[in-house]
Amino acid sequence: MIGNSSFAGLGNSSFASLTPAPASADEAEPWVRGELIRSLMRASRGSYLLAAALMPAMVGLSWGHVPAWQLIVWLVIGIVATGCRIWGEQLYARHYADRDSAAQQYFVERYRYLWSASGFAWGLSILIFFERTPLVNQFMSWLIVAGVATFPLNGLALHPPLLRRYVNTLFFTMLAAIILRMIELKFERPHFHYGFLMLPVLHWWLLLRAGRRIHETARNSFELLFHNHILINSLTQQRQAAVSAVAMKNRFLASAAHDMRQPVLALSLYADWLRNEPELVADIAPKIVRATHAVNALFDSLFDLARIDSGQVRLHIERVDVAQLLHDLELQYRPVAEAKGLTFRMHVTPGTVLTDPIRVRRMIGNLLANATKYTAEGGILLASRQTRDGLRVEVWDTGIGIAREHLRDVFLEFYKVADHAGTSDGFGLGLAIVARLSHALGHPVSVRSRLGRGSVFRVALHDADETQAQTRISGAVG
Repeated sequence: MIGNSSFAGLGNSSFASLTPAPASADEAEPWVRGELIRSLMRASRGSYLLAAALMPAMVGLSWGHVPAWQLIVWLVIGIVATGCRIWGEQLYARHYADRDSAAQQYFVERYRYLWSASGFAWGLSILIFFERTPLVNQFMSWLIVAGVATFPLNGLALHPPLLRRYVNTLFFTMLAAIILRMIELKFERPHFHYGFLMLPVLHWWLLLRAGRRIHETARNSFELLFHNHILINSLTQQRQAAVSAVAMKNRFLASAAHDMRQPVLALSLYADWLRNEPELVADIAPKIVRATHAVNALFDSLFDLARIDSGQVRLHIERVDVAQLLHDLELQYRPVAEAKGLTFRMHVTPGTVLTDPIRVRRMIGNLLANATKYTAEGGILLASRQTRDGLRVEVWDTGIGIAREHLRDVFLEFYKVADHAGTSDGFGLGLAIVARLSHALGHPVSVRSRLGRGSVFRVALHDADETQAQTRISGAVG
């Protein structure tokens, strides 16, 4: 009495309109539940109309053997149940079909009585034919009821609580109707053998068992779809990361070659000049020294960046006196600032932090070097402040500033703001090194700037964990 219960019964359209799967594996279960309910609603769309079309056949098989008013009452009950299902389908299409998994679950829990109404109407059909019509008519009526019980199996199995509600309502009503008829007949021997009455019970059990198997198959299919989606997303991200890495490396090499060409060309010109006019050595020698320093500075920055990106930097985390570290930096950068006519001020709050002193000194030193390079007048402030999250070092300047649209890009290697005064003699690596070390040590860097007014870079000095920091800097390769 049970039809084909394969998952293929849902049709090819079951997966045609899946909602986008979430990116996180933690959301797999809600997504799968929601998609099972969506498939249930698609599979059951209009199926109740087939059952409704069989109602006149049921009435016809009993016509002339059962009072007409009883047949009409049952037919009205069936039409009302069908109308409720039509109303429920329209309600779902308007308000729930495109919503999330929680909304799908809410719909089937709130309107589960719609399926109970259908089961109840068909269970009552036993009263109009059982032991009231000829044997052949009874047999045909039993086949119709069995078919109505089996038709929605593939759809309802996608949500087991709904399947159990429908099947239990149908068969409990059917058994109650059989008992009522047997009482009415005073338990006289029916035309069928008593063993035949066990067939509906067997059919009931088989429907629930087949429903569990269909549900397991469907769930496994959706889980496979979900994990395939996660895998495809991961592969897509890795491919994009690889493409971005290649593009970045190409830009890196092109920019390095461009920035190296100028000082190397200058060295070549000065050497030719000195060879042709050796008496100008006093004028040419300082220029050769500056060009050499520029090449060395570029190589130092490239090597630092390469070591960080290859994970070859060995960090040494220790307790660092931040005030002392800032005073050491003052000794290094105050003369440079004052040589440009800039004021150099300090505002230091005592405190210590667990970090790598050499790398933090490099970070803040690069910020100070940038501030000095891009400030023509005014001054520089180096400060440390105690916040509720810990110590924070700030580097203020009254320089040229950075436009809002460039704030994120200034931390990329070789990035220079086009047509920006003061950027022509830089390599665009200082802030890239700051960004790499910031990520490794867990010292977030933020920036605020106003074009033409100046900038402030802030470094939050949280206590670093040596193992995590080393893992992050070693993982820079990937």
